[in-house]
Amino acid sequence: MVAGGQTVATTFFDSTQAVAALQPVAQVTKDAPAETTAATFTGAIGGDQLLPDPLAVDALDPASQVDVQNLAKAVDIGRDLARQAAKIEAALSDGAPEAFLYGETAFVKPTLGHLTSLFGSRWGRAHEGIDIAGSIGTPIYALTDAVVEESGPATGYGLWVVLRHTDGTQSVYGHVNRTFVKEGEKVKAGEEIAEIGNRGYSTGPHLHLEIWSSDGTKINPLTWLRKRGIEY
Repeated sequence: MVAGGQTVATTFFDSTQAVAALQPVAQVTKDAPAETTAATFTGAIGGDQLLPDPLAVDALDPASQVDVQNLAKAVDIGRDLARQAAKIEAALSDGAPEAFLYGETAFVKPTLGHLTSLFGSRWGRAHEGIDIAGSIGTPIYALTDAVVEESGPATGYGLWVVLRHTDGTQSVYGHVNRTFVKEGEKVKAGEEIAEIGNRGYSTGPHLHLEIWSSDGTKINPLTWLRKRGIEY
């Protein structure tokens, strides 16, 4: 019985020690009031404490906060680049040779060809645009988002297309062979609107391109195009 009792006692105390090792560690004063004992456990290891949120910026040291802020900026930059790339891709989707962003607006090179005549005085009279020589049937693209103001016959131009851009300026495409848009239609940058022709007062197939300011003043297309990244 004694031996058996020792075995039971040993087993009991060994188990108690094992369980106690899993309990919160705290200093408890002997005979302390119950409310004091409970308060003592608050803040003990394994007590009511919560670990800080690892994703909270305020919980990070200053260097880590800077890293998180830089990462957020990088994500924003990535989104901006993706949005800009999507605009360029859309402007090129109809076959335009080149596209550029000016601010947040897409502009395209209106046709392929060679610059043969400049803006200014020519043969004793004002030449209010530039001429870009190309084969009949070469596609002509809308310079930027616009509304078609005119599309059809025009004195001296043979056939033309006139677009009004969102900023109020206008682009004029003259001597075209065929037009593919109608008055009042909305077009996007890079959309095919016509093709190079040799109609009207023309000495060979080419695109006669004019740019009009919002008040109707004729301005040099080359200067206007270059400001938007387009070169001839």
